[in-house]
Amino acid sequence: MTRRGWRLGVVAVLAAICVSGPGRPEVISTASDLGPLPADRYDFTPRDYQRSQRASALLVRQCMAEHGHPDFPLDPRYPSDPFALTAVSTDYGALDLAAARRWGYGWDPAKSRSFRPKGRRMTNAEYADFPACNAEANRRLMRGIDLKRDWLYAGARAIEVGKAVKRDPRLRAAWAVWSRCVAEQGFTRYPDPVAAYTDTAWRRGSDGNTRHTRRERATAAADVTCKRRHRTAELWHAARARQQAVDITRNRDRYAAGLRALRTYRSTIAEVLRRLG
Repeated sequence: MTRRGWRLGVVAVLAAICVSGPGRPEVISTASDLGPLPADRYDFTPRDYQRSQRASALLVRQCMAEHGHPDFPLDPRYPSDPFALTAVSTDYGALDLAAARRWGYGWDPAKSRSFRPKGRRMTNAEYADFPACNAEANRRLMRGIDLKRDWLYAGARAIEVGKAVKRDPRLRAAWAVWSRCVAEQGFTRYPDPVAAYTDTAWRRGSDGNTRHTRRERATAAADVTCKRRHRTAELWHAARARQQAVDITRNRDRYAAGLRALRTYRSTIAEVLRRLG
């Protein structure tokens, strides 16, 4: 092997190591399999959401008791069930091959993704006082936080970072390879996996689920197969990591302020849970 060929070989090996990452599973079936991203530490987590919901419910119940509703439930239903539209999103499109073969770009309808309140219905009198108590709970949880400037700054930057990711030449090349692979199996030549996932041909309902047609399921299976064959999700994840790192460096002070705001929020939630939980 020539010196130039040896160098290219080393670069290729190092690139493969960087894409796969330490401890990353060989087969990627969920976004979490790809590992963390630089901006993750600045953003709201599922645990944050669960704890905030609990803290908010406790504050609302306390407020409702002060308004003459001592037995207000922590997880109440509205007097009448509102129409719910569930938005479904994915960072990398379909990743689980078994699920793609069975459910296409949707999911098992027997395993509903909607989260319905478990408590009793509010009375009309409770419902009249609920909005004010809910607003008061939100104000208390956001105490000491500049909502316009600092709150979830990483989330606010996500749109701009996402645009930069889409312009990444290495990612565009990876999408082109994936697209050609899907087309070679007899399916639509989508520009990227998100276009395949969101194709209106799948006719998503108000709950976000699809019809699971034979064509949809076959397309989704080809989509995931091509992602695995060409490591599309790993390359996509690497592009997101690069762009997030660049944005954090460029806006370090704003990200730091956002992180302080998030920590203030977590501290307030912890206090509420200790006192009322």
